[in-house]
Amino acid sequence: MTLNHPLPQRWNLDRIFEGGSASESFQAFLSELQQDLNTFAGMLQIEGSAEQLAQQLEPLTDQLQSLQSRLLEGISFADCLSSNDMKDHQAVRLGSKMKELLAEYENALNRFDQWLLKTEASQLKQLLADAGLSDITYPVMERREWAAMKLDADKEALIQDLALDGYHGWAEHYNTIVSRLSFQWEEDGKPVQLSAGQAANKLGSKEEAVRSRMFAEWERVWGEHADLFADTLNRVAGYRLNMYKHRNWEVLQEPLHMNRMSEQTLQVMWQVISEQKSRFLPYLERKAKLLGKDKLSWVDVDAPVGEASKTYSYDEAAAFIVAQFGKQMPKLATFAEMAFEEGWIEAEDRSGKRPGGFCTSFPESEETRIFMTFDGSPSNVSTLAHELGHGFHQYVMDDLPPLAQNYAMNVAETASTLAEWIVSDAAVKAADSEEERISLLDEKLQRSVAFYMNIHARFLFETRFYEKRKQGVVSAEELNEWMMVAQREAYADALQDEHPHFWASKLHFYLTDVPFYNFPYTFGYLFSAGLYAEAEKQGEAFEERYIALLRDTGIMKVEDLAMKHLGVDLTHPGFWEAAIALTARDLDEFLALTQ
Repeated sequence: MTLNHPLPQRWNLDRIFEGGSASESFQAFLSELQQDLNTFAGMLQIEGSAEQLAQQLEPLTDQLQSLQSRLLEGISFADCLSSNDMKDHQAVRLGSKMKELLAEYENALNRFDQWLLKTEASQLKQLLADAGLSDITYPVMERREWAAMKLDADKEALIQDLALDGYHGWAEHYNTIVSRLSFQWEEDGKPVQLSAGQAANKLGSKEEAVRSRMFAEWERVWGEHADLFADTLNRVAGYRLNMYKHRNWEVLQEPLHMNRMSEQTLQVMWQVISEQKSRFLPYLERKAKLLGKDKLSWVDVDAPVGEASKTYSYDEAAAFIVAQFGKQMPKLATFAEMAFEEGWIEAEDRSGKRPGGFCTSFPESEETRIFMTFDGSPSNVSTLAHELGHGFHQYVMDDLPPLAQNYAMNVAETASTLAEWIVSDAAVKAADSEEERISLLDEKLQRSVAFYMNIHARFLFETRFYEKRKQGVVSAEELNEWMMVAQREAYADALQDEHPHFWASKLHFYLTDVPFYNFPYTFGYLFSAGLYAEAEKQGEAFEERYIALLRDTGIMKVEDLAMKHLGVDLTHPGFWEAAIALTARDLDEFLALTQ
């Protein structure tokens, strides 16, 4: 495969709706969407019985799925606009409008759920089969099961309405604060102002002085606004806890349900990680020695080792990723080539962009868009591969009914992490020197530390914070202290310092649509390790099996998915122990090369 160069580094959103936040076509889209939402809500206003559901099931599910697809299209467009330019206030308003429409849709769904509850489960399955809707049986039955755990439709509607300016409003407020942050820096002897995204890239600099100076600035800026962030986090958590109280839910009940995952699986995973993470401590100790320190500081954990860490132009990174995908997964490579050439990726390094990276889907257009700030580091190449993995996941599901495309975040992270595995392993094998090989092995081991320690710290902090929040508002000072305690525990005291304001700087703690967005990353990392082992055994023959697994992710619990496609039981330690062993296989080579 040969890419056409130079590749675009700004994404093409005009293919979706021309004109950006002033798009007339998007306004027309919103108007039609509103009308159809009103029609759908009207269809559900009557007191539905099992008999009425039988008559209306097909048109209701057709309209439901059409609305879902278009809502995701609009939400993705607004999110892309505001991420691309955090000072685009019209984009922020469009995002708020989409949340209003989503709330209307959720309210209508609550009434749809009440119809489902009036129908016996066996009867509902038969109705779906008779209507030719067997391919959405799982998600419809899942809705019925979940509806039984909620309040009645009117109370759920009130929750949704209040969430707009309460729950979700506080999450938007977080983004507003971040958009106003400015990090003081100096380039070529001249003072410059960096956005949070640009500042974050400096934390991974090869130069210790740059890392340390930026980390001090990073802590200073987040710390100066800590009271605002603490207030925001408390409001998000307070709303969530009150909602859970009225529904009689436990704190982890919603995230586990959203990830189609049992608590037993979650606890076994963390238990095995807690028992096994000590095997990675020699890596942290050796890295400290290589950096001339007794112990690593927080900002050193992700620092590159040695001077041979390669940097890539964007076109070089794209060519490398496509080539490596092609060796094991030709269809994934073809998808990646299309994403690069068609302008599906926003990679340009410039101010005004939000920090981090993501992939979002446009189900009506059957396209995806990837967002990041590319600086040429191996880490950025991995991030690019990661987000392309997300995009491929959606790509292979585009022909399925919208309800069957609703896959959970933990399996989403599986697809993305597997793509990372392919590229990072290839980079190690293609290393031109021992020094470069060390650097790339370090890059891979950093990810293990991130998933076993950094993500674990987030999980520990968040679970404990929610228990404390039940007793009242938590101060910024207390949040700092609990964050540091969680980091010391998760890193097994391997670091000489902590990142107190991590809770402020990490967007994931403020997300309202995906609560506890921490453990899905670690699950995805380890589940993808099991898949990667299969890929290595089977070569190109694996890709079709892999695609079959991805296509099942919207209609199965993860335990059933693992049993069907890998023949493993996720509630037993054995799978997790084997997966961790696979992720540790680079450790011995790294230690041997750095003696």
